[in-house]
Amino acid sequence: MTKELTEIEEKIESTKDQFVDAAKRASTELDKQRKRLVTEIDRANARATKTRTELQKGAERELKKQFRSLEKALEGARKDAERFRADLEPVVDNLVSARNHLAHALRIDKALAGIQRELRRRPAEERAKAKVAGKKVTKKAPARKKAVRRTAVKKAPVVKEPPTDKAA
Repeated sequence: MTKELTEIEEKIESTKDQFVDAAKRASTELDKQRKRLVTEIDRANARATKTRTELQKGAERELKKQFRSLEKALEGARKDAERFRADLEPVVDNLVSARNHLAHALRIDKALAGIQRELRRRPAEERAKAKVAGKKVTKKAPARKKAVRRTAVKKAPVVKEPPTDKAA
């Protein structure tokens, strides 16, 4: 039995050696795979970092472009506003002049209305004189007064000229 035992021991020893060799091979193979995977992970991380920085730079560039275009639009709007203000100055001057002219015209209208009233009174006086003399005179219908628009314009003092007699 000793012979059988030695054979079994040798088989066990050879199996153990085979098992250790297989374990070593598996261990070295797994270590190689681990190293390869670590390298791939490092490369993937590097690509991700590079991509992230490129995206950030791209986004920053895009934002800078948008910011520049907005600045250009703002500058254009400022120039337009400045040009409109410059265009508005003569319009305001013309408006002031037109208001002054309107005030002057209203004063002239008022003076003319006074003259017309005066002229209406004179024919009435002439008719009264004609009745006394026995002449037949027809009455005119009284003229309607036109409404004068009043504006909130500061009026300058009216200088009245003495009426001139053209008939004299």
